[in-house]
Amino acid sequence: MILLAFNYYRVDNRVALEPITEFENRRAILRLDSVLIQPDSITQLVNALMQHAHVHGLAVSVVNNHHLVYQQYFGWRNKKENQRFTRGTIMYGASLSKTIFADIVLQLVEEKVLTLDTPLYRYLRHPLPDYTTNTFQQLLGDHFIDYTDLKGDDRYKKITARMCLSHTSGLPNWRWLEPDEKLTIKFDPGTRYSYSGEGMFLLQMVIEQLTGKGFETLAVEKIFDPLDMRRSSYVWQRAYEGNYAGGHDSNANDLNIPKRHVPNAAGSLSTTLEDYTRYFTHVLEQKDPRYARLVAPQIRIKSRQQFGPSALIDTDENDDIHLSYGMGFGVYETPFGKAFFKEGHLDGWQHYAVGFPERGTALILMSNSENAESIFKSLIEELTGNTYTPSFWEGYIPYDSNM
Repeated sequence: MILLAFNYYRVDNRVALEPITEFENRRAILRLDSVLIQPDSITQLVNALMQHAHVHGLAVSVVNNHHLVYQQYFGWRNKKENQRFTRGTIMYGASLSKTIFADIVLQLVEEKVLTLDTPLYRYLRHPLPDYTTNTFQQLLGDHFIDYTDLKGDDRYKKITARMCLSHTSGLPNWRWLEPDEKLTIKFDPGTRYSYSGEGMFLLQMVIEQLTGKGFETLAVEKIFDPLDMRRSSYVWQRAYEGNYAGGHDSNANDLNIPKRHVPNAAGSLSTTLEDYTRYFTHVLEQKDPRYARLVAPQIRIKSRQQFGPSALIDTDENDDIHLSYGMGFGVYETPFGKAFFKEGHLDGWQHYAVGFPERGTALILMSNSENAESIFKSLIEELTGNTYTPSFWEGYIPYDSNM
């Protein structure tokens, strides 16, 4: 009984789900190649692709000239319960979390709380390998922290905020994905790109110590409240019960909803298509100097793919588009100008957002289906006219590639 009461009261109750105004898809969208597409044609295209690839749920936003021109939900919020996607449905944001985190860090840099190139260990009161939390601390709401594996490897003293945001820290994506489940530095920090949630989480720990505030508090103060993202949070909210989309595997079976009670800046964001579109459009507009820094290339990417065995193979296949990473977003060049992008991926959740600042065009795709990435290449090309996406590097293999 005591444990049940504790779990109830630790759930955040900040979010209240206020009514959302319906969006009417009345305008044609203008692709980057000047082709006009009517909203009915978009809806037909999306429905057809979803049917062919067995995608169970998808939400789509299209931005033209910095303004939302198309927004629609397709398929199921929860197929088992016959619940359709509707406006304002809460979704697990996965690694879209990292973009908002990067924005918060750059705001703290502007406030001179930290600098991008000071080694992070200098901000800590103790050597990094001394930081660890026990089970009791975690039950009371602390993060899982354990840097003891780094004892004897002083390369951690080279890691900076810039490296964490640009995925050049040398740390793995997540230690539990490693064969030995240990946290090790895989290459000299700053020398190459390798996607790392661990790097982001290390930086989160540092800024929480520097500010004396939890990351959820920082997110509310610096992003959610200023941008009116009323349904977004890095921790589970009591209002989410009954309003959250469930993830679906490739056969439409339900997957567990990730209920996070401790914020993880690298991956615990819950949001809506409306909220994340609003945030992404602000970055697209580039009105604040920090937005330009978010999408300024920091390192060229040479790996053949972002994940898997091919991530260890270097290639020149993406040199023509200057594939790079900024601070929170990937970046590449097209005949339409710079493109910046971010993915989100967890079992049952697959998202993609891409923006073209010089044209004011953006596409945001959010899905609760394991099959969604198999139609992303087609959706990007058909809805934006952009054929320069590094789809193979992303792992976006079309559903009909073997047909």
